[in-house]
Amino acid sequence: MTIRSETLIGVVPRRRRAASVSGWLDRESVFSWLMMAPPLLFLAALVGYPFCYGILLSLQDRPVAHAGTFVGLKNFATNLNDPIFWKVSANTFLYTAAATLLKMVGGLALAVAMNQQFPLKNLVRALLLLPFIVPTVLSTVAWMWILDPAFSVLNWFLLAVGVPKPGPSWLGNPVLAMASIIVINTWRGLPFYGITLLAGLQTVPPELYEAATIDGASGWQRFRLVTLPLLQPIILIVTLFSVIFTFADFQLVYVLTHGGPQNATQLFATYAFDIAMGAGQLGLGASVALAMFPALALLIVAVTIYMRKK
Repeated sequence: MTIRSETLIGVVPRRRRAASVSGWLDRESVFSWLMMAPPLLFLAALVGYPFCYGILLSLQDRPVAHAGTFVGLKNFATNLNDPIFWKVSANTFLYTAAATLLKMVGGLALAVAMNQQFPLKNLVRALLLLPFIVPTVLSTVAWMWILDPAFSVLNWFLLAVGVPKPGPSWLGNPVLAMASIIVINTWRGLPFYGITLLAGLQTVPPELYEAATIDGASGWQRFRLVTLPLLQPIILIVTLFSVIFTFADFQLVYVLTHGGPQNATQLFATYAFDIAMGAGQLGLGASVALAMFPALALLIVAVTIYMRKK
């Protein structure tokens, strides 16, 4: 049987092209893994290893400077029977929900205001970042002076407007202490919300607002029907990051109130630190720290599923 030369001429180049494409894909995949290797190793060393070690600690009775003894889920059972743990859980959820809501509403209003034209706009935007870029401990120490019962600027203002002396103890009263740390966390997080949402606002085509205005939409209707739907993905992402950072907040609360008074501002992070480092129970402290993981994991999965559906 004879094979036509035209057929052979057509088959060989196709095979060469297929081999060439396959080789290129292999090189591209190898290059991709080489580029991903440093951040993956970084995450494995600084996130993966501590997380896995924390799980191991939570399953042990591990006093400081002593070998650990495997106890299974005993530490978690101890937490469930601890009334302070449930108070800490309520504090953490209240703190996270209130601060996130205030940051979302305030950050959106701030972004809308910063998106307008006014004198010295760039300077105001730069000053807006100050609460976010100042180190947490430094800004918290400043707030300690502001809220100090003897030298409080707020109490001095209340005294100046006629409120009888002495002023309230902002960090000594359980309700006022929780309100104070929520306000300070909101103050620190507003720039993150504001700048991120401002960047999203600037991507909205002006033609949409012009078309809505021609159709007779008011300012509130343009905001509700044009701005909010287009900003929804950004709002979800920013809110997710804010919830994660607020839920695991440590520095602000530890420096300002150390969890007091009477555990009124104790959060998961500060309570875990006190048990592990203050009481020397590393295993029990690790179990408290891990208690925040299921809630955060469920939140991340829920937001991811919702965004994929949208």
